[in-house]
Amino acid sequence: MGYETLIVDIDDHVGVITLNRPDALNALNQQLLKELAAALGVMQENEKVRCIVLAGSEKAFAAGADITEMSEQSFVDMFSSDYFTAETEAILRCRKPIIAAVSGYALGGGCELAMMCDFIICSDTAKFGQPEINLGVIAGIGGSQRLTRFVGKSKSMEMHLTGRFMDAEEAERSGLVSRIVPAKKLMEDAMATAAKIAEKSTLATMAVKEAVDRSYETTLREGILFERRLFHSLFATEDQSEGMSAFMEKRSAKFRGK
Repeated sequence: MGYETLIVDIDDHVGVITLNRPDALNALNQQLLKELAAALGVMQENEKVRCIVLAGSEKAFAAGADITEMSEQSFVDMFSSDYFTAETEAILRCRKPIIAAVSGYALGGGCELAMMCDFIICSDTAKFGQPEINLGVIAGIGGSQRLTRFVGKSKSMEMHLTGRFMDAEEAERSGLVSRIVPAKKLMEDAMATAAKIAEKSTLATMAVKEAVDRSYETTLREGILFERRLFHSLFATEDQSEGMSAFMEKRSAKFRGK
């Protein structure tokens, strides 16, 4: 499939999707989101792909949603089309781990897209923010909910109400990103991390993703039960047998996703 707003590649077992609207700092328009949803769907179905890296440019992961596309929309237009919903739901349906490699600006919809991924590795130039308040609106792709879960109510409330940006060091300190790397090494680090994940059992990595995501959406007791049932179920897989045999035999496991 051809893409106009993305560059899509597969490197060994890692799928790489690069947002590619340089003239708009990778602003998220409907075309980009539809293509991203489609690309993730293709990678979900591709058995070769075991982990995915989502990146932008060195200057901007994504500087926000495309304001020119939204500025003339009315409430009826936005509500009746359920703007953003179909595309973002399709993105969230991807069961394989997705790493956001963020350099430069990740603002508004860009910050929200990064938070939709399973974790974020950022460069030392990264800046995160939800500045929708400056446009007379609020976040519309989950920013008020996800940012609050990542960094807590006080910091999230301040960022949403003032529109201020958070730099890489504050983002790491606040738990928004997993770690910071030099900008020139961002993709190298993200790809190495993805390759390490790709070595694991795909059944186990999908189970990890489901279990950790569930922790944000249910009680502790229900989350632990969900985790335990997933844990039990993996004992029906060839990968579990191979992993434990390899450990006892002091060799590297060869997982096949079965």
